[in-house]
Amino acid sequence: MGAPVQGAVGGPAAGRTGSTPEGGTPTRRGTELWLLGFAALIVTSALVLVEANQEQTLTFRIVWYGLAYLALFGVAHVAVRKFAPYADPLILPCVALLNGLGLVVIYRIDLALSERALRAGREFNNDVPKQILWTAVALALLLAVLVVIKDHRTLTKYYYTFGVAGLVLLALPALLPGIIAPTINGAKIWLRIGPFSIQPGEFSKVLLLVFFAAFLVSKRDLFMSAGRRVLGVDLPRARDLGPVLFAWAMSLGVLVFQKDLGTSLLFYGTILVMLYVATERGVWVGIGVSLFVGGALVAYQLFTHVQQRVANWLDPLATYDDAGGGYQIAQALFGLGTGGVGGTGLGAGRPDLVPLANTDFIVAAIGEELGFIGLASLLLIYTVLALRGMRSALAVRDTFGKLLGGGLSFLLIMQVFVVVGGVTKLIPMTGITAPFLSYGGSSLLANYILVALLLRISDAARRPQSGSRPRPVPQAPIAEAHTVMVERPT
Repeated sequence: MGAPVQGAVGGPAAGRTGSTPEGGTPTRRGTELWLLGFAALIVTSALVLVEANQEQTLTFRIVWYGLAYLALFGVAHVAVRKFAPYADPLILPCVALLNGLGLVVIYRIDLALSERALRAGREFNNDVPKQILWTAVALALLLAVLVVIKDHRTLTKYYYTFGVAGLVLLALPALLPGIIAPTINGAKIWLRIGPFSIQPGEFSKVLLLVFFAAFLVSKRDLFMSAGRRVLGVDLPRARDLGPVLFAWAMSLGVLVFQKDLGTSLLFYGTILVMLYVATERGVWVGIGVSLFVGGALVAYQLFTHVQQRVANWLDPLATYDDAGGGYQIAQALFGLGTGGVGGTGLGAGRPDLVPLANTDFIVAAIGEELGFIGLASLLLIYTVLALRGMRSALAVRDTFGKLLGGGLSFLLIMQVFVVVGGVTKLIPMTGITAPFLSYGGSSLLANYILVALLLRISDAARRPQSGSRPRPVPQAPIAEAHTVMVERPT
């Protein structure tokens, strides 16, 4: 055997932290396994602290929860090792830690609510077993995506189909009658199918992201054309504003008809960022922000639910006792103030006093019991996850992969900003859930699809180029586009 090539990616020393196949590039799956073990240790210790502080004893339930957690992410690690061996080794451990901390907080709130129900003589069904079941289904969906989509570029063959499906899912709750699409907590974003409820907008975000990534690659020349120059800025031509106006109309439609500020802001903001990444022209962002602000001002004048959200944001204590008023956000702020810098300790606070503490306001529960330090650490985990996704997007060789990976990563971090901003009164309350943390199946399933696509893109970015070309996967012409996305107008 010859000596290893010193110029290869990773080099001989890099192979010490993960298995190294014949190509010479380490897969880093060993690193991933160690980090998953560290995440499991943190989650198990947190469960023990919650039980010790709440019940003053340890029960068999935490053993079952801990083993279920280990089994689920052990299977996920094996799946990634087999179907995406070169994927980034930090993505899955970050997701596992976030998901595990979510289970801990949901379990902690379950204990408080069950004690309250016992005192009132009512029955209470714990949410943690259901969340573990949803996690199992989500990881199975992640595995299915990795098995079916062997090359992310094949998605470009169906991008119009994804676009239509995303629009249908986004608009469905607004079009169906209340018996199927009820209004819950002031928003009409759910579909009720028998005993189950699903939020189709969660899936539409990923589908529309795939569509816009492929569309921007195929029509990038349209967005690079400059119109008149005003005050030193090259404005786009009027006929090229169609996609931005379409995204603007869709986001306002969600805001008006579904009363869902969070999805509206998330969807529109992500599209604008992808447009900027594809063209590097800030004028598109300026036009988009101006349109959104103008539309939001008009919506504020016309619709009472928008006025109520703004009033709760400006002074939640003034609307504290009103129906749909500032009680929830005020309680969350009280909890964050009680937590202070170091927190009250897991299981030693009162996050159950905040309505929907295990879904929309789970960040407030974490801020109360883990304090500013714990909440900042949580945000750092999200930041690392998004940065690893963006790093993979920069490293992948095709333009579609760059835009899709960047869009998915920004969608994740934008969702965290909207959630934390609403809970801390930085922006009006939005009512969306924290990725991987909050209780609920729709968000969990959609975000694991997002993670599967990031794993697939990072696998393509880190996979070494072998000397002998493998059989090419049939792709749409758009997937063969060159990687130069930015062409400044002359």
